[in-house]
Amino acid sequence: MRILYGVTGEGMGHATRSRVILEGLLAASHQVRVVVSGRAHAFLQKIFFEREGITIQEISGLHLQYEGNALDLAKSVMSNLKKAPHGLLWNIAAYSKVAEDGFDPEVVISDFETWAYWYGLNHRIPVISIDNMQVINRCQHTDDVTGGKSRDFLIAKMAVKIKIPGAYHYLVTSFFFPPVRKRRTTLVPPILRPEILRAVREPGDHVLVYQTAASNEALVPMLRKLDCEFRVYGLGKEGQEGNVRLCPFSQDGFVDDLRTARAVIAGGGFSLMGEAVHLHVPMLSVPIDGQYEQELNARYLDKLGYGAWAGDLDADTIVGFLDNIDTHTQALGDYKPLDNGPVHDCLAELLVDVYKDEPRPDTLESESLGSYGGPLLPEEKG
Repeated sequence: MRILYGVTGEGMGHATRSRVILEGLLAASHQVRVVVSGRAHAFLQKIFFEREGITIQEISGLHLQYEGNALDLAKSVMSNLKKAPHGLLWNIAAYSKVAEDGFDPEVVISDFETWAYWYGLNHRIPVISIDNMQVINRCQHTDDVTGGKSRDFLIAKMAVKIKIPGAYHYLVTSFFFPPVRKRRTTLVPPILRPEILRAVREPGDHVLVYQTAASNEALVPMLRKLDCEFRVYGLGKEGQEGNVRLCPFSQDGFVDDLRTARAVIAGGGFSLMGEAVHLHVPMLSVPIDGQYEQELNARYLDKLGYGAWAGDLDADTIVGFLDNIDTHTQALGDYKPLDNGPVHDCLAELLVDVYKDEPRPDTLESESLGSYGGPLLPEEKG
């Protein structure tokens, strides 16, 4: 089939996840046109350079600005408004190029990306959604993980709801599996890059720290006060400062440090959290302030006992977390690591349905970890 695949460029987790799905599509001899923005474009362009059956096209997308460990909403809005006119022209040109090339896609797959979704809507092409964000809107959550009907939860739920509405089906990747409350929704395990699937867990003494905001200057001085070895990624620096090793970007180095870590400290991004859970590495999650999806991930991590979460990172929080490592390790022992088979099987089933022009399926026959019609919470029954 001819597939138009949209990947949002905000956060590299979307790119690494899409890489796995794209490899599966190519192995099944599909023809794929990828539209992608931000850093994800360079990543996918490098991975699939000169590969048969796939082209990577850059589009303009939104970009978020951070200050310390918080989302800077004002800077984000101003930055995106400033580049909006150029971005609009860029995306119009990309839209025309897809049409002029005669690609004529038969189905759209969107990893929380709007350009491809709107292309599919405008051309009446079925859209399949694959991402982790839809868990906020399409599943039922208890008050202990949402903070009740909190303002932040309701805003995040609405934002996700209007992002990719009316899709043919939603494949939602997750390491936690709440009851599905909406039709055409299927839960699958975290989509894992091959380097993680090959990794063998060998716990060591160091703590891996991943920092997405390079401007967090208070991090290293705080870590130096603690009696532990830390290996820090994401600050854009390299070198040794006492017990803190500043590591340059290296995919192989990062995976090796993750699989051998005593524990990991990071934000609330889903991809790294899913990798840590898969490898049974306890994690302390400090979600970026203003990113509710990250807070929800962190709250589930804590609830399941796979790690802990905190609103702010300080020395006492780290010490308390490390003192409880054995408890988290025991809880992680109950998590059964799975490969990418379920998502590939579910997607293959959906593509066959689209090819046969079948109605949108409420549930799938392929094995999954949750779908519509399963057990619901009391308030959802009836």
